[in-house]
Amino acid sequence: MSGNPVGIDNTSRRKFDKEEYLERARQREQREKEEARKGKERGPPVQRQPLKHRDYEVDLESRLGKTQVVTPIAPLNQQAGYYCSVCECVVKDSANYLDHINGKKHQRALGMSMRVERASLEQVQKRFEALKKRKDPSTFTEQDLDERIMKQQQQEEERKRQRKEKKKEKKREQAAQHEPEDVDPDIAAMMGFGGFGSSKK
Repeated sequence: MSGNPVGIDNTSRRKFDKEEYLERARQREQREKEEARKGKERGPPVQRQPLKHRDYEVDLESRLGKTQVVTPIAPLNQQAGYYCSVCECVVKDSANYLDHINGKKHQRALGMSMRVERASLEQVQKRFEALKKRKDPSTFTEQDLDERIMKQQQQEEERKRQRKEKKKEKKREQAAQHEPEDVDPDIAAMMGFGGFGSSKK
């Protein structure tokens, strides 16, 4: 063997092909420009309606206190919790369901932005007038309140009277059931008793 050891020279730095990496960078920049151009071609952002008052009642108590069998293969609207048909999702409790239907994602799915329409002076005045008409003091007086209280007291007394009558009827029925049916007094005397505990004669 010769005196020179044979091995691999790994003491030098790795050499990169600069032109290849420059070409890759140019291609990436070109792709990004094309994607940006496509994004601009989509058109202006969608104009959404301002928030509106909900015109339906939120049903949170219909399934309260009821038991339900839950299976993992059931459709979403039959799973445990509250189902949102607009967003097609299930929310586990009522507080989170309210947060969801008042939230941004749900409102966007309904076509509304989270901005409220600015009211004009005329709209505010009309609203005040409508509230004043609804709260008109001439429609409600203390006399009306007294009459309502009297009616309620009379209804309560009537209910109590009906309950007492029902109790009396039940007692009469029970007494009629416990009375012996025409027992011959001679047979009763021969058996050794004169009656069945009834003091009536």
